[in-house]
Amino acid sequence: MEHALPLAGWENFYVIVGSSAAALTGLQFVVITLIGTEQALKSSGAEIGAFGTPTVIHFCSALVVACIVSAPWRDVSNASTALGIVGGLGALYCAIVIRRARQPMSYKPVLEDWIFHSILPFITYVVVVVAARQVPRHRDAQFVIAGASLVLLLIGIRNAWDSVTYLAIDRRKQQERP
Repeated sequence: MEHALPLAGWENFYVIVGSSAAALTGLQFVVITLIGTEQALKSSGAEIGAFGTPTVIHFCSALVVACIVSAPWRDVSNASTALGIVGGLGALYCAIVIRRARQPMSYKPVLEDWIFHSILPFITYVVVVVAARQVPRHRDAQFVIAGASLVLLLIGIRNAWDSVTYLAIDRRKQQERP
């Protein structure tokens, strides 16, 4: 039995979230490039892998969710499967990020870092997996998917800001000390 993905009312939401995620992904590339040009502020690959790359992944995940939900699916179960895959891969990636953050590096993560770079994204991706399974049976599951994509976008914004302020202010102060 075919079901059309009920998108009425969601188009603007996903245009906003998807466009924002795409623009912020590009901006993150610019920021990392500018930071990389400052010899005194070069980050190790471990720090970028634990804190920079996940931010881009969260932005891209929000973009991918927007694309999946906006696609003209013939059967809602196909969209549900695609959303479940995104959520599952995101949760798996969070496990990789946790492993990376535990590696020795010059920056030592604090509780706030663990919450926003590891725990919250992992929970959000698991929520996507669970809600994706419910999309074919319950229209309200779309609100959960929408909320999760917005949370990923907001996590990315917060983490990008945290990284920039750390590199621009805190790390510079540390390097200026005798």
